[in-house]
Amino acid sequence: MQTVRMTVGQAIVRFLARQHVERDGREQPFFAGVLGIFGHGNVTGLGQALEELGELTYYQPRNEQAGVHIAAGYAKMKNRLQTFVCTSSIGPGATNMVTGAAMATINRLPVLLLPGDIFATRLPHPVLQGLEHPHSQDVSVNDAFRPVSVYWDRIYRPEQLLSALPRAMQVLTDPAATGAVTICLPQDVQTEAYDFPAHFFKKRVWRIARTLPPEQDLDAAVELIKTAERPLIVAGGGVIYSEASDVLGKFAERFGVAVVETQAGKGALPWNHPWNAGPVGANGGLAANRLAAQADVVITVGTRLSDFTTASMTAFQHPDVKFIGINVAPLDAYKLGALPLVGDARATLAALAERLAAAGRRVSEAYRQQVASLKAEWDSEVDRLRRERPGQRLTQANVLGIVNDAAGPKDVVLNASGSMPGDLLKLWRPVDPKGYHLEYGYSTMGYEIPAGLGVKMAAPERDVFVMIGDGSYLMMNTEIVTSVQEGYKVIIVLVDNGGFQSIHGLQMSSGTKSFGNELRFRDKTTGRLTGPYMPIDYAANAASMGAVAFKADDEASLREALRKAKEADRTAFIHVTVDPEVRVPGYESWWDVPIAEVSGQASVQRARAAYVEARKRQRFYY
Repeated sequence: MQTVRMTVGQAIVRFLARQHVERDGREQPFFAGVLGIFGHGNVTGLGQALEELGELTYYQPRNEQAGVHIAAGYAKMKNRLQTFVCTSSIGPGATNMVTGAAMATINRLPVLLLPGDIFATRLPHPVLQGLEHPHSQDVSVNDAFRPVSVYWDRIYRPEQLLSALPRAMQVLTDPAATGAVTICLPQDVQTEAYDFPAHFFKKRVWRIARTLPPEQDLDAAVELIKTAERPLIVAGGGVIYSEASDVLGKFAERFGVAVVETQAGKGALPWNHPWNAGPVGANGGLAANRLAAQADVVITVGTRLSDFTTASMTAFQHPDVKFIGINVAPLDAYKLGALPLVGDARATLAALAERLAAAGRRVSEAYRQQVASLKAEWDSEVDRLRRERPGQRLTQANVLGIVNDAAGPKDVVLNASGSMPGDLLKLWRPVDPKGYHLEYGYSTMGYEIPAGLGVKMAAPERDVFVMIGDGSYLMMNTEIVTSVQEGYKVIIVLVDNGGFQSIHGLQMSSGTKSFGNELRFRDKTTGRLTGPYMPIDYAANAASMGAVAFKADDEASLREALRKAKEADRTAFIHVTVDPEVRVPGYESWWDVPIAEVSGQASVQRARAAYVEARKRQRFYY
């Protein structure tokens, strides 16, 4: 057997560089490169291999967590068919990636993490930045990755790569099981040499098949759908990942099934598609939520059915509602006691359409008219929210509408946290399946700017509008430097509302007084953070990192700043202030946020009573 003598670090780089994926006849390398920050735990192992071999492009993020966000944003934009490797040293560099790992796994996004680890020999123990555990010498900080990784391994001997790396690839390329994969690399083992079989480094293509459910399950689903009077499709991210938008749109039109959107599924159909009733759930609109409350058959397609989508199990109120779950992941297909159709979204919808046509499913004209009427009412409400200005200052809704106007049909809006996810879900109007990018599985503060860079790397022909609040910006903004360094321009719109106003609003609506959520000076009299708002010059901060920066305080200056930002030759930043008290309302929906059962405050007591009453609408579906 022919062998190649290489270090573990070199073998990893060469193996990963030879991995490809193929779906529908389109083949591409699976890894677009390596994102990493070097320390003593990886610089002489993986770092040396990357430099010497030059087979994977290296990118230098400013923070290890941000590196994972870049990879996840890239993978999401690429429909999970391509991603990055992320490497760090042992210690804080490694644990910085834990949040990113959780985000990737929760959102089912493939990312490969290669953190440095303790010495396998255990001789230099405790190693710098190493954890001493009193009950085991086989524990390091990297064990924190176990619960947030879909596959976890630690390499103690070079030959273990022969089984670990193919297993990692199998998981990363499995649409039903993908997420963060972590392979921990003891720093001494990274530098050890081994005679690897030469065929281990041959090009390998991982083919992603479009799986179909069993025929008897498809037939059972047809029996439910063909007689449904008020059918509804809940479109999740799986519709977009499987590139099923065209099939979904034709299915809705042909069989008269309204479509409502989740955060991950928004954009699956253009906002103006006649059967797209808009967002559903806790952050949903009036059309979708009314249709959901009355639906007798609900077809969930590629969705995790989070509490926001189901409005904490209050969205679907028909007494005899039935569910059909279309998903590549059995975990999700079976939720809500659904008839599970475990398979690819596009292939499964196409198979259902063929059978429904043969079964003679007809469009209900009365239902069509109701959907059209509700959609028109909702579109009018969105117009009002985007246009109206109760006071002198811009509202967040105004800003989102103005940015939406500036964006082209193929451009991308990106956000993750604060009050903007809910407002974007209601107010943004995408016409392209990849035009709306929200990370709302983990709603990670700080995701926005690094993930925006990842999206731009994946689709350099599109403008990427990163919408971010001042709270998230202060957590993680330094990937502005990376975007300038690499020449990937993003347009960052910072909406300044003076702190964590999303949670502040939730706090106030729950009967609690304002506490700890606004960016204010400490009041010397009361000792609390209730003084004036802190004046932060965010534009100056962004400019110091190389961005072209603008300030906007009204509609005219914001539109002008957006025009200049689109013309800029590098990352552009716009700081716009808004009225923190004007919020987008909810629409006949609810989110389960428990209220203190005992309190001396009358406002909390009233909120608790309302909470107890609202919980009566929660249902257990089985």
